[in-house]
Amino acid sequence: MIEQLLEYDTELFLFLNNLGSEPWDNLWLIITNKLTFIPLYAVLLFLLYKKFGAKSLLVFVIVVALMITFTDQITNVFKRGFERPRPCGNQSINDAMRMVAAYCGKYGFFSGHSSNSMAAAVFAGLALRPYYKNLIFILLFWSAVVAYSRIYVGVHYPLDIICGMTFGAISGYLFYKLSQYLLKRFIQA
Repeated sequence: MIEQLLEYDTELFLFLNNLGSEPWDNLWLIITNKLTFIPLYAVLLFLLYKKFGAKSLLVFVIVVALMITFTDQITNVFKRGFERPRPCGNQSINDAMRMVAAYCGKYGFFSGHSSNSMAAAVFAGLALRPYYKNLIFILLFWSAVVAYSRIYVGVHYPLDIICGMTFGAISGYLFYKLSQYLLKRFIQA
């Protein structure tokens, strides 16, 4: 059953990866770059500061730093534990896929980009929901685009993405709850 699931995952990867075309490659390389969205993070931090103040912003920054560290480290534990090669490292499909990224990496289950972007989207979307009701949907869409970019450039299977996004959503929610507890305990007390 696992083998069948992995076979479907490979077929879906090849389909989604081959939807790309050379004129779009640079755009997807920009989207998949971790530094591209620093301005978005700065805007989200500004909105948190504007709505909650400097003391609360400090709590948010600490919790977000812990959240990203947590999701990154757990992702690495899974990658080393499962040792699932990335599609770009799978010699049996190299001729059938588009390798757009300049690097491959060794293991891919599950995607750190997907988990981190989803954690940030859920966390910020929930924190700012009282002030910007639709922001969470925009952030979830952004996270899905970042996640798809990993398939487009050839470094993750869809299952890596789905599991990464699921883990990121759970992490984002739990760290949002932690921030609410800390704000009530230390800032609003």
